[in-house]
Amino acid sequence: MANDSFRDFALEQLATLPGLRCKRMFGGHGLYSGEQFFGIVHDGRLYFKTHPETLQDYLHHHAMVFAPSEKQVLQNYREVPVEILEDAAQLAAWARKAGRP
Repeated sequence: MANDSFRDFALEQLATLPGLRCKRMFGGHGLYSGEQFFGIVHDGRLYFKTHPETLQDYLHHHAMVFAPSEKQVLQNYREVPVEILEDAAQLAAWARKAGRP
């Protein structure tokens, strides 16, 4: 229940993204803007895909790597910092950067 409310909050914060959709995966939900997969909601946390040009923003905030289990670690997905998550405009900007091919 709490995870559903977090997912709903994240989707509300990202509502300005074009073609935003959410699909069950990884025991959580994958986030898409159009055809671009850019994020994961899992266990009450939001993770965005990182690229060489965005990784430093996440490292600056000591963002954790997405690791739902010891065997499943996705190094190029990092947790979105709370201060970004709470600011819909900044969150959408970070999501757009995450969705770049």
